[in-house]
Amino acid sequence: MNTKHPREHLTKERILQTAFRVADEGGVEAISMRRLASDLGVQAMSLYNHVPNKDSILDGLVELVVREIEVPSFGDPWKEAMRRRASSAHQTLLRHPWAILTLMTRANAGPAMLRYVNATLGCLRLAGFSYKVADRAWNAMDNHVYGYTLQEVNFPFDAPEYAEAARNFLPQIATDEYPYFTELATLIAERRYSGVHDFDFGLDLILDGLERFRGEA
Repeated sequence: MNTKHPREHLTKERILQTAFRVADEGGVEAISMRRLASDLGVQAMSLYNHVPNKDSILDGLVELVVREIEVPSFGDPWKEAMRRRASSAHQTLLRHPWAILTLMTRANAGPAMLRYVNATLGCLRLAGFSYKVADRAWNAMDNHVYGYTLQEVNFPFDAPEYAEAARNFLPQIATDEYPYFTELATLIAERRYSGVHDFDFGLDLILDGLERFRGEA
């Protein structure tokens, strides 16, 4: 069923916004030229006047996602800027979980991505990091963001279910063979520890560890 008036002017931005909605509803696997044409109320061939192929659409979607992430400010303390950047990226990817692997697997050089990376590098350089360390730093932070978000999206239990899952799992553990794991599972089962993973904990470890590299040639 068409969701757009067929006579509305077709543009690349309209195509990308439609693809973005389709991806949010069913993942990037749901995107096809035929599906987009149907939703836009046009013939599939007319899409190729604006986007050459699906790869071009995916690159455009990466740009739309990156636009939603907070760009670091050069005037703020570097740790605070990097923390906001990482938290914004995490929240953005939770809203659009299909985008995690898309971001990780595409070499995108669109203006939004270039602005985002340039601002990140600039913030770190002005804080006293070398280009080498700055490059490794933002990649380490992004690895944390992507990995944590993937785990959060795909983890088999929701946080309120952790205690019950631990209680059900405890009888299957050989206590003598795995005493430390048993103790941890017991803490969670008895609700003395939530077992919920902490995004900020890992991020702070990275940021605090980076501090020692400031000013290093």
